[in-house]
Amino acid sequence: MKKVFIFFCSVCFTAQVSAQQFSQYNTGTLFDSFENPSQRSFIPDSSRQFAFNFFIPNFNVNAYLTGNIQPGIKSRLFASPPYYNTSALQIGQGKYNHFNGNLNAYSLMFKMFSSLNGDVEMGFSVQTKMESRGLFSDESLALFSGPLNFPHQTYNDIFNDHYTFQSYHQISFSYREHIDDNIALGIKISGLLGIQYEKIDIAESHIIFDKIHDEAFLAMAGRYYNSFSGHSGYAPSFDNPGAAISIGTSYNTDDNITIQANLKDLGFIHWNNRSSIYNFNNSTTLTNISSAAREDTIYNGIQKIFKHNGIVRSFTSATDSRAEVSVTKSYWLDADNQFKFSPTLLVSKELFYPGFAGAFINHFQYNNFIFSATASYDDMNFFNIGAQAMIKSPNVEFFIGSDRLLNTGKFALASLNYSQINRVGNYSGGNLFLGFSLKFGRIITHSMNSSYIPMGDADKGFFGRLFGNIF
Repeated sequence: MKKVFIFFCSVCFTAQVSAQQFSQYNTGTLFDSFENPSQRSFIPDSSRQFAFNFFIPNFNVNAYLTGNIQPGIKSRLFASPPYYNTSALQIGQGKYNHFNGNLNAYSLMFKMFSSLNGDVEMGFSVQTKMESRGLFSDESLALFSGPLNFPHQTYNDIFNDHYTFQSYHQISFSYREHIDDNIALGIKISGLLGIQYEKIDIAESHIIFDKIHDEAFLAMAGRYYNSFSGHSGYAPSFDNPGAAISIGTSYNTDDNITIQANLKDLGFIHWNNRSSIYNFNNSTTLTNISSAAREDTIYNGIQKIFKHNGIVRSFTSATDSRAEVSVTKSYWLDADNQFKFSPTLLVSKELFYPGFAGAFINHFQYNNFIFSATASYDDMNFFNIGAQAMIKSPNVEFFIGSDRLLNTGKFALASLNYSQINRVGNYSGGNLFLGFSLKFGRIITHSMNSSYIPMGDADKGFFGRLFGNIF
């Protein structure tokens, strides 16, 4: 696998992935309760006392790529032999392409129900996150296909790209309780262990082609951040510490409408003092740009430009934080309480980026089977249809789904069908999430129903006592 292919594609289509997930809202799964801290995951008189995923990963992966380079990336990924389809690229027209990807994977989730008075739940979780986004030009991809894509000799500012990637481990403590009959509060406090950070901002770029000698003179100016890690792979390390907090609250009205608000993963990572910041203004000559080895040649030349005029120092980055508000109400559709319909309206806003999205989530439940249908729209003008299938009893839950169902299917089809490779749609990419957990231990019962476990003590939870003292 070529280095440049990793540079352009692995971020876009593998595990990048500020995971935005709508279908899990108001499902009451263990995953939902860690993502939305005020959400309950236990049902008194039905659930057992402890919930655990038994180290089976619960994850959400999400990625998309827009613009004219879609056929070029897909042909490089899936065609045999691989090549860059540059037919849709517009050279010298200032056309740019967006990519975004996120991964949110819980390797450990454990929660316990500690008190009936206040419905107190406490838990621990370990997860790994990757967040990436970027903006790069048609010409950036065309260069890796060779100089024949460029009819002129000289071009200015056609490679002014922007790219950010960071990955980290997140170790969290979660606490949730009902402070009265209507209000629930939850908090998730996290320690972060940074894995990798990279940010590139190119402010100026110039290229002069010498097609007779199969060379190109390339110059760039901008800034490049690169974290240093003395550890291999994704092993946890305390070299890059950070912290984050999530706060959630829900209010249940007299009409049984639940209003939920969340501030998610507001935090930072301090990258160690062996990291580097380069204020580059440099040039290089790229040779043999028509040869089979041009990908490595161009990639190594660009890296040489970036790693110029640098200083070794620490820096701090923010996590991809979000503010979300949802409104939901459940309806029983039959007298035997077997069919339930739970619609949810949700709005989500990224705090440090322009990202904004709205979703309409519909859960249809028959006994222990739940089917969810989701429609969402965001500031990229993407309209998406999602679906989720779930088996959920008070003590067992399994779910699988996608919030970008149609595009996920099209992207999977492109890997099998050559005609789909050349398609330029609204975007290419997809989303997939999956989860599993079990509850074990004694059944949570009110004292009047219990013969063996008095869980209802006289004291309220921490938030309930604080609320009572104030008001």
